[in-house]
Amino acid sequence: MKLNYLFPNKYKKIGWFILIPTAIFGLLTLILDYEPTSLDVDVPAIFVDEVFGDKHFVGIVNNNILNEILGVLLIISLLMVAFSKEKSEDEYISKIRLESLVWAVYFNYTILLLSFVFIFDLSFLWVMIFNMFTILLFFIIRFNWQISKLKKSARYEE
Repeated sequence: MKLNYLFPNKYKKIGWFILIPTAIFGLLTLILDYEPTSLDVDVPAIFVDEVFGDKHFVGIVNNNILNEILGVLLIISLLMVAFSKEKSEDEYISKIRLESLVWAVYFNYTILLLSFVFIFDLSFLWVMIFNMFTILLFFIIRFNWQISKLKKSARYEE
């Protein structure tokens, strides 16, 4: 079955190779509130809204870009892991992929709805930040869990 929207299988290994250290370093960065001053740079921005300053549509701001670097690496690696072909991609794997994606969307938005009702202020902002990554994370977890169940049942039948 030809699937044009999936990356080649080798991208999955590259994705895991980027994802694991990026996730660990990202969590440590959040926990320890680490921002190296060497990454404070002037960057172009859209919708500049300084706390006690001007508001512009487009401008240059000084920002520590560590979070942006980690966020980009995390999204790229999650996409590579989530949407790389399996070694033997067939219709049943495609079905599992689709079901896992639908399940991940439902699960992610259930958490988001509960967050709207029960979480407020700055805590809600943190939920929204993590929510950017969780849909892919939930998909990867569910898809790999279903694939492992499929492989176990195939081994059992042999």
